[in-house]
This record gives sequence, C-alpha cells and structure tokens, in this order.
Amino acid sequence: MLKVSLVIVGGGPAGMSAAVAAYKAGVKDILILEREAHLGGILRQCIHNGFGLHKFGEELTGPEYAARYAEQVKELGIPYKVGTMVTKITPDKEITAINSTDGIMHIKADAIILAMGCRERPKGALNIAGSRPSGIYTAGTAQKYVNIKGYMPGKEVVILGSGDIGLIMARRMTLEGAKVKAVCELMPYSGGLARNIEQCLNDFGIPLLLSHTVVQIHGKDRVTGVTIAKVDEQRRPIKETEQYIACDTLLLSCGLLPENELTKGAGIDIDRITGGAVTDQNRQTSVPGVFACGNVLHVHDLVDYVSDEAEIAGCAAADYIAGIESERVDISVRPVNGVRYTVPQRITSAQDTVVYFRVSDVFRDKKIVVRCAENVISSKKKIKLAPGEMETVKLDAKVLAGIGTGEISIGLED
Repeated sequence: MLKVSLVIVGGGPAGMSAAVAAYKAGVKDILILEREAHLGGILRQCIHNGFGLHKFGEELTGPEYAARYAEQVKELGIPYKVGTMVTKITPDKEITAINSTDGIMHIKADAIILAMGCRERPKGALNIAGSRPSGIYTAGTAQKYVNIKGYMPGKEVVILGSGDIGLIMARRMTLEGAKVKAVCELMPYSGGLARNIEQCLNDFGIPLLLSHTVVQIHGKDRVTGVTIAKVDEQRRPIKETEQYIACDTLLLSCGLLPENELTKGAGIDIDRITGGAVTDQNRQTSVPGVFACGNVLHVHDLVDYVSDEAEIAGCAAADYIAGIESERVDISVRPVNGVRYTVPQRITSAQDTVVYFRVSDVFRDKKIVVRCAENVISSKKKIKLAPGEMETVKLDAKVLAGIGTGEISIGLED
C-alpha cells in the first residue's frame, strides 16, 4: 500500500489551490488524483473571461486561470496522476483508485482534501413530459461540445434555468450563430450573477422569462419545440398561460449538485441544503483529517472564492499533519431569517473566520446580523442581496473565544 502525507482528490482549481497552499505550509509529500486527462477541471471549457479579478487583479479566461495554478503545481514539483478515478475513501483515510498505467492503487493518507467539484442536475430529475428526442443537453455538456470539441448542438435554442452556465451559454450559442429564443426560470428571480444577466442576455436581446418553466418537450427523433408556461406561487404551471416555442435544442441549466458519492461513502456528515459536507472553519469534515473545499462543498459563484477556500483547507491540512492545534471552541452556526445556509456550519477553534452564505430570495435594504443569543456580534447593511451571489461575514477570533461554547445565528433584519 502506497503511503502519502496528503492526498487531494480532484485537480481542478480547488484541488490545485489546496495543493499549493499545503506545500507552502510545509507538506512536501502530496499527491493529486484527477480523473480527467489534464489538470484544470471545468475551467478548461470556460473560455469566457471574468475569472481572476479578485485573486490576480486581472481578467482571465477559465483556461488561463487554471493554467496559473497548474504552472505552480508543476514548478513546485507536486506529484499528480491524471486519468485516475478514485472509487472509494474509507473513514480511516484509505483510498482506492484506478488508472490505465498503475491499475488498482491502494493509498493510505495522513490527511485527505476532497475537491471533486459538482455536476449538473439532469433531465431525469426534472419530470418534464415528453419523449426522449435528441437535442436535449445540460448547459455544461453543450459548453464542452462548442468550446472543446467544436460541435454545434443546435440552431434554435430554448434554455431552462438561469444559472450562470445557462446565461453564459445563451451568449455563446448566439455568438456561434444560433437563435436563443428564451431563457425560462422557474423562480421569480435569476440564479445567476447580475453581470451575466446584463452581458449575456440583455446585450443580445434574449428574453428572460421569470416564473416560467418547460412543461412539455415535443419531437420524436429530434426536438421540434417545447411548451412553456407561467407558474404560480407554489411553482405549479398555469394551464391558461401555456405557449409553444419551436426549437431544435433545449439546454438545461437547472442547478449544480456537489459530487459527493465518495464523501458519503467515507461516512462524512452531509448538509441537507448544500449537498456538501458539514465542516468547521478549517473545512475539516466530521471525519478528522478529511477536508473539503470548492464546489464539492457548496456551489460557488466565483472561482476566486474557490481558491480562497481551498487555501484554507490546504493550510489546515498541513497543520493537522503537523499536529498543530489552536484554542478550542465549540460553536454551531445557524442560518435564520432569509439566510439559506452557511459554510462553515460549526466553529471549532478561536481564529478569525469568514463565514460564506447565500440568501433564499431577493432582498433589498437589509442588515446582515450575527447574534449570540440576543447579543449582536456584527451587523452590516446591504442595498441588495440575491440567491445567485455569495455573501460573507467575518468573525473576530477574540469574539469567538469569548463565546467558547454555544450557538451563533446569521440572518437578515430590517
């Protein structure tokens, strides 16, 4: 059995960022396992710009952003295996993986960082009436066909869901000559960034139909059209509002799901809202020595935040391997009053901690308030909050040390 100090599962931006941070924190015995043929993860097919503004202070494309970290991994000499599928992780940090060169590998790690990313919600999970014609793709699959393989999925397109990938593909398909007839969104608000709505839809005159969904797909061999309808407050289609749109392609951008089969197999506690692991401020899961970061933990809006979070996990894994511990506390973090979830969900040491969270609806002129019982720990006003954009609050180490044991809540107030 191969023994490695730190194994990182996933060679995308989260995995590479974590590896670089851990290496710089003193861990030299690292192995990255990546199932694709190259490092970089999903960013390799994201050829649009807008990456790196926070992290590098300049605007990069996805492949450029990934290349920055791949270069660091190679310059530091951090070993990695591509084309390698991890099939099992046990609670005692034993990993089973397979590739065409080494065959089946058994690896014993002192610490593990999970960075497997996320996947798209498929058509089968959406319960849309109709047969199974060709021409139905998830937005990410269409993005791969266009940007990497050079194939055009279709000419007349309807997009269901207004997540960032769907918005970006509306623009991409338009630039490649397709006619995007509508973007339908089940919710009364978009799930994407405001800048993507402006740059990808409004700039091209593509209609965004909020509180609308696809109720039927038409066509036998190939999609010939879809029937859409407005939905009521319970998200049920209103029969009288149905309309038919002729198209040959339906792209689905209906949410991303953390890729957590390995996480569940390791016996790690899962948050029912995020679909990712329950972690502390160091991104350590319920299994000691196993950390999680990036989209496998919760779906991010900016890759810059993925890198920030991965650096936290990398440095914390280095401390775990070295046996370094901070002052212990036991504080649970509870989302209330319009806050949908928080990461981390618990705080186990008294250190400056940034809590990431998303809201459950669009809110205006609210205060983000952190409380311990009835005492206000922090408060800041926001003009607008939306589900598509990540929010943060910073908690001071001294305040956390003063709480020691208990619960804090993060919510919105007038």
